[in-house]
Amino acid sequence: MLNQIRGRSMLRTGLCAATLVAGAILAAPASAGECPADKVSPGVRTSGETKPQGVTDTVLASVDLSKEKVNLADHQLRTRKLVIQPGGVVPWHSHEDRPALIYVVSGTIEEYASNCSVPIVHKAGEVSVEKSGVQHWWKNTSKAPVVLLSSDVFHNMADPHMM
Repeated sequence: MLNQIRGRSMLRTGLCAATLVAGAILAAPASAGECPADKVSPGVRTSGETKPQGVTDTVLASVDLSKEKVNLADHQLRTRKLVIQPGGVVPWHSHEDRPALIYVVSGTIEEYASNCSVPIVHKAGEVSVEKSGVQHWWKNTSKAPVVLLSSDVFHNMADPHMM
């Protein structure tokens, strides 16, 4: 009988904890690294910084997709390491035909997106998903360098450092 009482007590404690966690998740205005729902507005930003500044862009590896089964002529799958110095800028660009995943290795950086009226803050350990409809630019407003790993399907092999 004592074990049944303890079991019910532990169940109630577990349910209470789960309810609190679920409530905290549902009450959060947005996930980390995303535009808050009440700040999303298409076309709120139509341009931004146009030149890279304080950015080192190193192509770590690439695969010519025209030679793979997917056979995408003039396309590469590439991974780059970007180091953005304090005050550095990744200029305005589009992902209309260039999907990408950006992993924040270290630091904190702000994204200024075409569909968000406030800067989106990205922190170490987060991934930004960039796909059709995304136009944006990034700025390091912190006092330390930011390191990003960018993997994308790239269509213009003439400039391997296109942001």
